[in-house]
Amino acid sequence: MKIQSSLIVLMALTVVQTAIAQTCCSGGVPLSNNLGLPNEGKGVFILGLSYDYNNLNTLNAGSDKLDDDSRLRITNSVLASFGYAFSDRFSAEVLLTWVNQLRTISQFGNETDTETSGIGDGVVLLKYAFPNILGKESSITLGGGVKIPMGRSDITTAQGIQLTADLQPGSGAWDFVGLLSASKNLGFRPSAVLSGNLALRLTGENKDYLNGASAYEFGDEILANLGYADQFLWLNTIFSPALVIKYRKAKIDRIEGLNLPNTGGEWVFIRPELSVALGPNLRLISRVEVPIYSYVDGTQLTPTLRYTGGVYFSLNPRNKNVILNN
Repeated sequence: MKIQSSLIVLMALTVVQTAIAQTCCSGGVPLSNNLGLPNEGKGVFILGLSYDYNNLNTLNAGSDKLDDDSRLRITNSVLASFGYAFSDRFSAEVLLTWVNQLRTISQFGNETDTETSGIGDGVVLLKYAFPNILGKESSITLGGGVKIPMGRSDITTAQGIQLTADLQPGSGAWDFVGLLSASKNLGFRPSAVLSGNLALRLTGENKDYLNGASAYEFGDEILANLGYADQFLWLNTIFSPALVIKYRKAKIDRIEGLNLPNTGGEWVFIRPELSVALGPNLRLISRVEVPIYSYVDGTQLTPTLRYTGGVYFSLNPRNKNVILNN
């Protein structure tokens, strides 16, 4: 049995090495990227529904962009966010996902598509806010929770071959998720806010990978955002533009304790955002994310463009009115 397992692992490593960028750590459901609903006060419930489009059509070797557009990865995700404030400081957040992934490889005039769809993993997060630590009209929030392996991680091809981990809707593993965020209103403009957050994901092992023959672990991930936001009134509507600089680092994936080639790296993105308040309870958000620096381990597809759009509303049943979330 050990010999058989070793042969399967060796075959998996060989497939990844020969099919460049079939494993890319920039695909999948953007869990950590969509956490951090605000606490709007005791009893306030927040619901968000958003769509995330991630296009990976840039092939990198290290930080060098290769002249090769034969590989394409597209991830479409639908994300439902739920938040509830038990008090002005303590709140909970739940993130549920559905994901569709498409991989296209073009060679010698032929295209080969591999597509998967299904419920993705979810996140449950508890958060506690510390107001005015950084001065008046400031806040620091600490959060911790788990990523729950709700999605399938054993989808196979029509020939019965199990797809690689990066194409599965779920990871098959429990992860720890940590969050630290801070915001501060700036004195020169009451509506101007400087904010930052740090998200950490410590990944667990999928011990049933390849039909239980091996254990797969995605690399730990860290995300850091620094942003500036403001508000202005136009046509009796509040517009809130923002500009965010995002840093992401993902460690190398591992299979049976061995480093998996062509996984892991670090990226810097710039992300303009716009939020529009359509009423006292409804807000639309839109953001575009483009990379300004990429370094990957080995040779990988890396993000070309990402777009996220969504709608959020806040409700306080206790006061029977609706509160707009920031």
